[in-house]
Amino acid sequence: MSSTFIAIIMGIVEGLTEFIPVSSTGHLILTGHLLGFEGPKAETFEIFIQLGAILAAVAYYWRRFISLFQFKMDKFNFLHVIIAMIPASAIGLLFHDQIKSLFNVRMVFYALIVGGILMIIADTLGDKIKTTATTLDELSYMQALKIGTFQCLALWPGFSRSGSTIAGGILSGTDHKTAADFTFIVAVPMMVAASGLDLMGVKDTLNSTDIQMYAIGFVVSFFVALLSIVFFMKLLNKLKLVPFAFYRFALAIVVWLYLAN
Repeated sequence: MSSTFIAIIMGIVEGLTEFIPVSSTGHLILTGHLLGFEGPKAETFEIFIQLGAILAAVAYYWRRFISLFQFKMDKFNFLHVIIAMIPASAIGLLFHDQIKSLFNVRMVFYALIVGGILMIIADTLGDKIKTTATTLDELSYMQALKIGTFQCLALWPGFSRSGSTIAGGILSGTDHKTAADFTFIVAVPMMVAASGLDLMGVKDTLNSTDIQMYAIGFVVSFFVALLSIVFFMKLLNKLKLVPFAFYRFALAIVVWLYLAN
């Protein structure tokens, strides 16, 4: 199987799943396993396509990223982002090696189910919780901290960053769109930091012969992720999280059947 074909497929998978609550990490693990694309080179490649997806979020929210530094305490600003980053960053740094040991198909299976249950709970209870933030500028610092705490669940491969944080936002009193907006903005510095840390760990494996493959995956991931964000934001207020939870359950059944063989 050619490296170009693998780069396109993996780039599409990353772009489609990074910003919707189905777990990009879980899908990349499963896709890489099916394609026979695993090991150090695959891990390095995944860092590059995740960076492509990050750039898509920056392109979509560029005005918001600029406004983060126009500091106003009563408006959405960079402090909200920093506060939300603290819990997952601390746990990620303290338990980096242990978290990496969870990156396997079996752990993805469990995470798909547990994450789906959380999303159903969030949608069910969300209707009973008073919504206090319908825009990012109404988001409180305490809500940012609560969402950041839920983001810790995303360290479990297969759980989904967007799934955990959007659910956390709803349970903290935001509407679906505000939770998603905040999720995608916070994901940028989190993913940049995580990717930078991972790149430091694999720098010795970087090879100039792989540049074309990495570049193709990066570009494909960027454009697919940008389209994915646009369509997901249009669908979210109509569908909410439950349909994505059922997709996760269906995928978990496929994974279970695969593990059983």
